[in-house]
Amino acid sequence: MSCQLYHKIPVITLLLGVLFPISSWAQPSNKPAATTQVPGPTGPVATTPTGYMSGGQVSVPMVIRTAGGSGRASAAQHSQSLEAWFVHVPGMKVVMPSTPYDAKGLLKSAIRDPDPVIFFEHKYLYRRIKEEVPEEDYIVPLGKARVVREGRDLSIITYAAMVYTALEAAETLSKEGIDIEVVDLRTISPLDREAIAESVRKTSKVIVLHEHSRTGGLAGEIAAIINEEAFDDLDGPIVRIAAQDSPVPFSPPQEEYFLPKLGDVLREARRLKAY
Repeated sequence: MSCQLYHKIPVITLLLGVLFPISSWAQPSNKPAATTQVPGPTGPVATTPTGYMSGGQVSVPMVIRTAGGSGRASAAQHSQSLEAWFVHVPGMKVVMPSTPYDAKGLLKSAIRDPDPVIFFEHKYLYRRIKEEVPEEDYIVPLGKARVVREGRDLSIITYAAMVYTALEAAETLSKEGIDIEVVDLRTISPLDREAIAESVRKTSKVIVLHEHSRTGGLAGEIAAIINEEAFDDLDGPIVRIAAQDSPVPFSPPQEEYFLPKLGDVLREARRLKAY
């Protein structure tokens, strides 16, 4: 099905809602070529050309599974975090889970959704994060964040592999009397605005943590949501922690320097707590 994205006839068939395909893009470096058809003719109903021009009569129930993320010394061409690209397509749903339970539930929700969903799986989490997943049918709703750890002093809003960096930092800081709340977004488009604002209202201080590059990243959009929904509740500046504005290095020490890490979160959390 991946190869068929390059041809017109299968795409037209998809537009008519005849098929409910799940396409797989194995490597992030392959996304740009296939991406050319996703935001336009296969765009979501009433938000991009197909649905808009059909007056909402045509839907495109398509799920594209792909991998992303760094931390495996796979070099620049296989370590990209490109999820923010797709967030810029109005109406495109973008998912990036952090746990096996959420991965199954979100994938089922994505398959049942009438519009296109880009489903990112972080490569670093493959074979590292394991848990028992129920055999019975269940879903995790798209667009709903989850509070992974309750806290009162400071919120860390994040997703995918960075959830575990945030939790490790929270455990370390708890020994210093700093109580951290960790929010896993799970879906990064649409963002759960209410969950973001509710956490900030509770703690009054916030760090936004993500793996993709800082400039033009999701942290800017999340900061804007906080300013719009919870500005009066803030007791300090909104802090962004993200990767360097650079291609991902192949060298493991350089890649470690490039990525957000535990030390970055600890430093910024301590600074923000003392603000």
